[in-house]
Amino acid sequence: MTRDYHKPTRFEPHRFEGYVGAEDPARLRAAAHETARTLVDRGRERGADELVERLVRFTDEHGVDAIAELWAHTAPDSLPGALWRLYLVRALIRQDAEWAANAYRRGANTLRTADEAIAGAEAPAGPEEVARLADLILRGAFSGDLADALVRAAAAARILASGTLDEADASDAGSPERATTLTTRAARLSSIAEELANCARLERASRLD
Repeated sequence: MTRDYHKPTRFEPHRFEGYVGAEDPARLRAAAHETARTLVDRGRERGADELVERLVRFTDEHGVDAIAELWAHTAPDSLPGALWRLYLVRALIRQDAEWAANAYRRGANTLRTADEAIAGAEAPAGPEEVARLADLILRGAFSGDLADALVRAAAAARILASGTLDEADASDAGSPERATTLTTRAARLSSIAEELANCARLERASRLD
């Protein structure tokens, strides 16, 4: 990392849109892939529980920008790209857990698919439960079954996307600007869900790197 963060950088929701879909700079690609693979491999070593917990909490101490510098510009169908999206969704949830819980509940009711069971949030899914789900998924990516973690993350992102879009529709008449912001966020979450699902397929085929 090139910067020294003494306190977390506040993650403003409008920055969520800007982080997704950036180009993949060649100068960072090798370092991004190497660090992602090293961290995932080390998380599976015996006695690595403390390391995994530090990785999960890393952005709480250093800010999401510390991860963005290394992984935000990698391809969405790569290991560092997948890990970046996991961190990004976690940051969005933990920055506003009340919004995330509302979006999650709305999305689960709107979709009525298996995604709620796949994601695995505790019921009823309040702010603490949704935030805990984000932590569990990220922890699983480092210490459990990576493909399973990506599938769960994709399901959670689909639920959040659906709930956010539903909230946007409800806000359209009274607050069109908020509706536009939420619609954009829902579209980004939906894209992330597709990208994470694709990464899960690649991981199961031993092709995610």
